[in-house]
Amino acid sequence: MTGRFKGAGMPRSIGHILKSAIRVVTQVNREKATGLIEFEVKELENIFALLILGGFAGLPSPPSPIAIELLPYMERELIMLLSRTDLAQDPIGVLAGMFEMG
Repeated sequence: MTGRFKGAGMPRSIGHILKSAIRVVTQVNREKATGLIEFEVKELENIFALLILGGFAGLPSPPSPIAIELLPYMERELIMLLSRTDLAQDPIGVLAGMFEMG
Protein backbone atom coordinates (compact mmCIF):
# COMPACT_ATOMS: atom_id res chain seq x y z
CA MET A 1 0.00 0.00 0.00
CA THR A 2 1.13 3.52 -0.63
CA GLY A 3 1.42 6.11 2.11
CA ARG A 4 -1.54 8.01 0.69
CA PHE A 5 -4.06 5.36 1.65
CA LYS A 6 -2.79 4.76 5.18
CA GLY A 7 -5.02 5.81 8.02
CA ALA A 8 -2.65 8.59 9.10
CA GLY A 9 -2.46 10.09 5.57
CA MET A 10 -6.18 10.49 4.85
CA PRO A 11 -7.02 13.23 7.37
CA ARG A 12 -4.08 15.22 6.09
CA SER A 13 -5.28 15.01 2.48
CA ILE A 14 -8.82 15.88 3.56
CA GLY A 15 -7.39 18.83 5.45
CA HIS A 16 -5.53 19.98 2.34
CA ILE A 17 -8.70 19.60 0.29
CA LEU A 18 -10.68 21.65 2.81
CA LYS A 19 -8.01 24.36 2.95
CA SER A 20 -7.88 24.64 -0.83
CA ALA A 21 -11.69 24.71 -1.01
CA ILE A 22 -11.79 27.49 1.56
CA ARG A 23 -9.12 29.41 -0.40
CA VAL A 24 -11.18 29.09 -3.57
CA VAL A 25 -14.38 30.24 -1.87
CA THR A 26 -12.55 33.19 -0.31
CA GLN A 27 -11.06 34.21 -3.68
CA VAL A 28 -14.46 33.99 -5.39
CA ASN A 29 -16.03 36.15 -2.69
CA ARG A 30 -13.25 38.72 -3.02
CA GLU A 31 -13.72 38.89 -6.79
CA LYS A 32 -17.48 39.28 -6.41
CA ALA A 33 -17.00 42.03 -3.83
CA THR A 34 -14.54 43.79 -6.11
CA GLY A 35 -16.96 43.53 -9.02
CA LEU A 36 -19.78 44.97 -6.92
CA ILE A 37 -17.61 47.87 -5.79
CA GLU A 38 -16.56 48.61 -9.38
CA PHE A 39 -20.23 48.57 -10.45
CA GLU A 40 -21.16 50.88 -7.58
CA VAL A 41 -18.35 53.30 -8.50
CA LYS A 42 -19.57 53.42 -12.11
CA GLU A 43 -23.12 54.09 -10.95
CA LEU A 44 -21.95 56.85 -8.62
CA GLU A 45 -19.99 58.40 -11.49
CA ASN A 46 -23.14 58.28 -13.64
CA ILE A 47 -25.15 59.97 -10.88
CA PHE A 48 -22.42 62.61 -10.52
CA ALA A 49 -22.48 63.25 -14.26
CA LEU A 50 -26.26 63.54 -14.18
CA LEU A 51 -26.05 66.06 -11.34
CA ILE A 52 -23.46 68.16 -13.18
CA LEU A 53 -24.95 67.83 -16.66
CA GLY A 54 -28.55 67.63 -15.47
CA GLY A 55 -29.53 70.63 -17.59
CA PHE A 56 -29.44 68.38 -20.67
CA ALA A 57 -32.00 66.06 -19.06
CA GLY A 58 -34.22 68.75 -17.60
CA LEU A 59 -32.84 68.62 -14.06
CA PRO A 60 -31.67 71.69 -12.19
CA SER A 61 -28.00 72.41 -12.87
CA PRO A 62 -25.38 73.52 -10.38
CA PRO A 63 -23.99 77.03 -10.69
CA SER A 64 -22.03 77.43 -13.91
CA PRO A 65 -18.63 78.21 -12.34
CA ILE A 66 -18.78 74.98 -10.31
CA ALA A 67 -19.80 72.95 -13.36
CA ILE A 68 -16.97 74.48 -15.42
CA GLU A 69 -14.43 73.63 -12.70
CA LEU A 70 -15.63 70.00 -12.64
CA LEU A 71 -15.60 69.47 -16.41
CA PRO A 72 -11.95 68.30 -16.62
CA TYR A 73 -12.80 65.47 -14.23
CA MET A 74 -15.71 64.41 -16.39
CA GLU A 75 -13.89 63.72 -19.64
CA ARG A 76 -14.84 60.02 -19.72
CA GLU A 77 -18.49 60.76 -18.93
CA LEU A 78 -18.65 63.35 -21.70
CA ILE A 79 -17.15 60.90 -24.20
CA MET A 80 -19.69 58.29 -23.10
CA LEU A 81 -22.52 60.83 -23.39
CA LEU A 82 -21.49 61.71 -26.94
CA SER A 83 -21.15 58.06 -27.96
CA ARG A 84 -24.59 57.30 -26.55
CA THR A 85 -26.12 60.17 -28.49
CA ASP A 86 -24.51 58.79 -31.66
CA LEU A 87 -25.94 55.35 -30.94
CA ALA A 88 -29.36 56.74 -30.00
CA GLN A 89 -29.91 57.73 -33.62
CA ASP A 90 -29.04 54.22 -34.83
CA PRO A 91 -30.89 51.60 -32.71
CA ILE A 92 -30.14 48.81 -35.20
CA GLY A 93 -26.45 49.64 -34.85
CA VAL A 94 -26.76 49.29 -31.07
CA LEU A 95 -28.29 45.82 -31.49
CA ALA A 96 -25.57 44.83 -33.94
CA GLY A 97 -22.98 46.05 -31.45
CA MET A 98 -24.53 43.93 -28.72
CA PHE A 99 -24.30 40.83 -30.85
CA GLU A 100 -20.85 41.87 -32.12
CA MET A 101 -21.89 41.83 -35.75
CA GLY A 102 -19.52 43.43 -38.20
